[in-house]
This record gives sequence, C-alpha cells and structure tokens, in this order.
Amino acid sequence: MVIAYWQRGIAVTEKKQKERYGQIVCTPHAGWSQPFWERLVPMKDRIAHHPLFEEMASGNLSLARFRHALLNFYPLVGNFPHYMSLTLSKTHHISEPGVLDTRDWLINNIMIEQRHLYWYRDWAKGFGITDEELDSVTPPPAMDAINHYLWHMNQRGTIAEGIAATNLAIEWATGDWTIAVVKGMRAYADRGEASIDKRSMAWLRAHAHYDDAHPHEAMELIKRLCVDEKSRKLAFAAAMRGMEYYLLALDDCYASAPPLNLDFIRSSVKVTD
Repeated sequence: MVIAYWQRGIAVTEKKQKERYGQIVCTPHAGWSQPFWERLVPMKDRIAHHPLFEEMASGNLSLARFRHALLNFYPLVGNFPHYMSLTLSKTHHISEPGVLDTRDWLINNIMIEQRHLYWYRDWAKGFGITDEELDSVTPPPAMDAINHYLWHMNQRGTIAEGIAATNLAIEWATGDWTIAVVKGMRAYADRGEASIDKRSMAWLRAHAHYDDAHPHEAMELIKRLCVDEKSRKLAFAAAMRGMEYYLLALDDCYASAPPLNLDFIRSSVKVTD
C-alpha cells in the first residue's frame, strides 16, 4: 500500500511538472519593455481593424474577398509551425538567459499550431475552398512577402528576433481581429454562402481565446532573451517589420480579390446549425 501510494504520488508530481513545462508567467512591463510594447500598439491596431477584418466582422465582406483571403493566407497558417521550428532549432544553449523557457514554450506551441492548421482548412472548406486549392495555392507577391520574411527571420535571425517577428507580430493582431470576426460568420450562412458549424468555426474560436495570451507570453520571452540594447533593437525591428508585411498582405488582399462565380460556391457549401 505504501509503495502503491508513493508511486501514485510520483505520477501526480510528474503530471503537474509536465503541465508546467512551456507555461510562461508574464510580468509587468518595466524599463525598456514598456516603450517597446507601446510603440508597436498603433501598427497592431491598424492590422486588427483593417477593412478586410472589419467587413468580415460585420458580414459585409464580399464572398470573393473572403475566399481570396482564406486561400492566400493559408501558406502563412500552414507554415507557422515550420517557422517556429526553425527558431526552436537554435535553442541549444540553455544556460543563456531565456533560452530554456523559450525552448519549452516553442515545443508546446508548435503542437498547438499544427492542430490549428487543420482547423483553418475546415474554415476554408466551409467557404467552398477545396483541399486541392489549399495545397496548390501560390499567393500574389505582396501577400507572399510575409512568408519569405518569416522564413528568413526564423532561419537567419536570433531567437528573440524569430519570436518577435512571428509570435508577437503576427499573433497579437490575430487574437484581436478573430474576436470580432467570430460574430460575423452567421451572416454568410444565412445568405447561403458558407457552411458555418462547430468544425468550420474552430480556428476562429481557438485564436480568439488562445492568442489573447500568446503574444503576451512571446513578449515575456523577448524580455528574458534580450539582455542588452542591441538585442532589444533587433527584436523591435523584427516585430515592426513583421507587422508591416502583415499589413502589406492585407492591403493587397483587399484590393485584388478576383470576381467570383456565386452559383458554383453556393452549390458547394451546406448551411448547418
């Protein structure tokens, strides 16, 4: 009985330790980190309140623009775990400040992002986009630039630059706009333009909740990793440039959506409760 209880206690302890791995306790911004964060807010807000997302949230974005966005942003979503893996591969010097925390956090969240990839595909399918279209898409140059930047930054940049460009710059605004867009999806189902159900809503709902904490955790890691002025400047520049490319992609997406065959789309979606 004593041995069994002791073994059970070990199992419980190991489970609690496992649950803590990769979890980040965020601290208040102070010193250099406060202006770092505040200087990014205006650009983050421009992305989160872009006309593309505002019209999605109100149910007024044209179906052509909606499908164009879902299709051509898929490479960003699909490659997100790869971007993070490139930065993970650099986290071998675990005695350096913030590196061990970043390693564990990336391992946890790469698995989450992989799951989100499939949920995004379900969202796209709800709007009549096929697997073949998703797997063969080549975004317009202005929409693809963000992917090239993230490949470059996560491969060539520092650990902090990769986190700043990817998990702070991209996920911060995404957590904001998904909260609003969740509310607009029913309008597309009511018009017979999309199949809206739990499956097709999973990506939106997950990001509206999950990404609320994720960019704050990313910023906490940046604070731990950046121990000198040079590294802080590089991380800030990486985050700002990531947001600039995000905005560039949105502007191009909103301006360049092609005409759409509505009869074909309506025949390929099913409205469900």
